[in-house]
Amino acid sequence: MAGVNECFSIGSVVMCTNCFDEEIEGEVLGFEPTTKMLILKCPSNNNNPMLSNINIVNLAFAKDVQVKKESSFNPPPLPSLNLNRLNNRIKTQIQDKKRQISALSANVSPEAQKLYLTITKTIPEVTWQGQNIVVYDHVIISPPYKADNVKGTGNQEDKAILYIKNIVEKFVKDTASQQVSSTPTTHRSKPTAATAVTPQPQ
Repeated sequence: MAGVNECFSIGSVVMCTNCFDEEIEGEVLGFEPTTKMLILKCPSNNNNPMLSNINIVNLAFAKDVQVKKESSFNPPPLPSLNLNRLNNRIKTQIQDKKRQISALSANVSPEAQKLYLTITKTIPEVTWQGQNIVVYDHVIISPPYKADNVKGTGNQEDKAILYIKNIVEKFVKDTASQQVSSTPTTHRSKPTAATAVTPQPQ
């Protein structure tokens, strides 16, 4: 095979002859040297200038490759990655998965699991202690997980306790409203009185 480059510049015009002796000419959109896959943008089959055909050519099976026009286009440099942000995102996702696993393995009701996950959306310091949800290491939510079941080891007027009570109360109200909206309503039809038909005399 003649004319195979180790790399093709983006925007160059290349003509390939495949193993079926078909000629494919187009603009280079991309090239993967390891697999020798060349991506070409070719004119549309219906001659519509607004459309293009995209062909992926495996140069390992091409009989001939010719560069018709070399591009002088220099692609812009890739933006730098914020590795700290990526690592923090990975850690956050791992923590979320661990919380979900913890909620599933706590052997509690589905409502308690949902409450636990709801709290973890705003407060990361949440753990299980048996069937109790422990927040900030000193606020405990015990079954049946209502606002009255939120207790603290210190002052009951602590802002953390009041804040968590508000979260639990809102969760209970939202859950109840969802259950009401999802309950199908049945309509009973009123019985209609039967009308007797008197036969007419012959």
